[in-house]
Amino acid sequence: MGHTSPKSLAVAGLLFNALVWGVCWWPFKQLEALGLHPLWATALVYAFVFASIALWLWRSGQLQGWRGHPGLWLLLLASGLTNVGFNWAVTVGDVVRVVLLFYLMPAWSVLVAWCLLGDKPTPMALLRLLLALVGLFIVLKTPETPWPVPESLADVLALMGGLTFAITNALLLKLKDAPSASRTLAMFGGGAVMATLAAVVGLATGVVAVGDAPAWTWLPLVALLAISFLLGNLALQYGAARLAAHTTALVMLSEVLFASVSSVLLGAAQWENRTLWGGSLILLAALLSVTDTSRKD
Repeated sequence: MGHTSPKSLAVAGLLFNALVWGVCWWPFKQLEALGLHPLWATALVYAFVFASIALWLWRSGQLQGWRGHPGLWLLLLASGLTNVGFNWAVTVGDVVRVVLLFYLMPAWSVLVAWCLLGDKPTPMALLRLLLALVGLFIVLKTPETPWPVPESLADVLALMGGLTFAITNALLLKLKDAPSASRTLAMFGGGAVMATLAAVVGLATGVVAVGDAPAWTWLPLVALLAISFLLGNLALQYGAARLAAHTTALVMLSEVLFASVSSVLLGAAQWENRTLWGGSLILLAALLSVTDTSRKD
């Protein structure tokens, strides 16, 4: 029997992480059906993962403070809003549409890198931005509306999640000198904190219900999601540390495939011509982003 190469294991790790994120819409929808709002579910899942990682780091003596790295608080905010936007959107909206709008992230990255990192966009970056925005125009434009505007809460949440995901990636680059454990805690802590705050605000405004389902009905699914996200994050770190950045980005695009196929098969999404055409341009912009990154590696 032949030995599996480290590169193959790294790719497998990235694919596993993409699979986790690509199909996580289903348990979130099931939890909502059981009476647990996706914001409460996100808060519980990320609090569990945050506590698990913090306990492990503390027992191993690797738990470090955030002194000298105030940007970690911005990372907590941005990554938390990313998870709030994505998890809520895939629960209440058409999954394919949500994932495509979320994957405008490479386009937003052009503007975010310009603002946060001072990286002026190249002609190729501007082309990617233009392609992605044309794709956004096509996806959002319906026969009933004169202008392509978000038509639902899911649209708004997906667009917000993609933008804050781009900000998260820029902050990770900006905070590359901060301890990796601190960055990880900031990201999972952000999911717990921002989801809780959003849920509390939602309660006060009547958008989010408390829910009266007994814990035993939804707790196993919450635990499964938490373990899946934790393993997915570990797999992502393993794979990303052993592959070129452009390879990682390319493999992670498989999340769109996992989400699209699973949601269509399970009846949570529909194929529409404008979604296909617009989505193709958005994915083309993402692929060009991968190609552009590979030239810099």
